[in-house]
Amino acid sequence: MKFIADAMLGRLARWLRIIGVDVLYYPDIDDRQLIRIAREQDRTVLTRDAGLLHQKALRDYIFITSDDTFEQLQQIISLRNLSTTDRVSRCTVCNGSLTAVAGKREIKEHVPDFIYHNINNFFTCDVCGKVYWKGTHYTMFTKKLNKLFSGSKKA
Repeated sequence: MKFIADAMLGRLARWLRIIGVDVLYYPDIDDRQLIRIAREQDRTVLTRDAGLLHQKALRDYIFITSDDTFEQLQQIISLRNLSTTDRVSRCTVCNGSLTAVAGKREIKEHVPDFIYHNINNFFTCDVCGKVYWKGTHYTMFTKKLNKLFSGSKKA
């Protein structure tokens, strides 16, 4: 399942990446480029732009109905029957794939000392090199996502 989000859906793109979904996002992309990339890469367009829906070249799309990021995420989860099995597999910044770091010495210069000494498992993005770990932020977004996937309206 692959998506491309329009310029209004950057936060949604980030949260979809957190749950492991392949979603492209370019904040300055115009409608023609968005549709071209979607068609070339067989991606579903995520949009809040009602005007975009009138483009003849637009094929597969989901019109996002809410302004709230978590309601948007719930809409996608419901429409596409998404699960949370693949968390921490996509870079939230660039959509690259994450790979587990074999030896944590590789990332020592890229994380704070406290994190280096207290966390053992790290991931790096294959594209941009960003380093990730399961810290307090991971716990926070896991709680939010568990509420979403359990059907709760308040994430």
